[in-house]
Amino acid sequence: MIDVLVLDVNETLTDMEPLRDGFEAVGLPRHSLDAWFAATLRDGFALTAVDAYADFRELAAELLEAQLIAAGIEPHDETIASVLSGFTRLPLHPDVEPGLRRIHESGIRIVTLTNGSAAMSKQVFEKGGIMPYLEHRLEVATPQRWKPHPDAYRYAAEVCGVPVERMALAAVHPWDIDGARRAGLNGFYLDRRHTPYPKSFLAPDLVVGDFEALAEEITR
Repeated sequence: MIDVLVLDVNETLTDMEPLRDGFEAVGLPRHSLDAWFAATLRDGFALTAVDAYADFRELAAELLEAQLIAAGIEPHDETIASVLSGFTRLPLHPDVEPGLRRIHESGIRIVTLTNGSAAMSKQVFEKGGIMPYLEHRLEVATPQRWKPHPDAYRYAAEVCGVPVERMALAAVHPWDIDGARRAGLNGFYLDRRHTPYPKSFLAPDLVVGDFEALAEEITR
């Protein structure tokens, strides 16, 4: 069905819950993670919509600084860096390694495509044992268009040397699935939290609970 499986990274592969410890350690409520991550995506999307660009870390640091100031906490560079460094220590979801191993062994090529930094996930992938399964680790800094802009997905297709219709994106985010579908890719929705898929988005080609279930479906 497909030659290349493109993987989102944050939340799709990685469990971001441990980042709450970093927020708490600098004096912010643990639930601050949710608003901060959503705001980082929001601002990245907004800049992309007007043909501008800023990288994930830049936006994330600025928004974290704003949260600290609002909470009456001095926003030292070291404080911000300590929170953001948590991305390099995130665990993979337990289904990721066995699922990707089976997909890789079936001959399907696997790449990652993140709105974040590919460098920040290197240690995570090595520790989680999936680095040998990944042909490329791509980031939107090269096309300077955040997903879900079609140029981000087309960039991945160009690097892999395949037409978009021979690729599929796997992600937990409906907006990412919708963007991939509109760019011509297949969309595989990982419904980890049993969340209704928005009817305003293009429907996914496949809905599964995790990567082991995805492997079962696409390697038959």
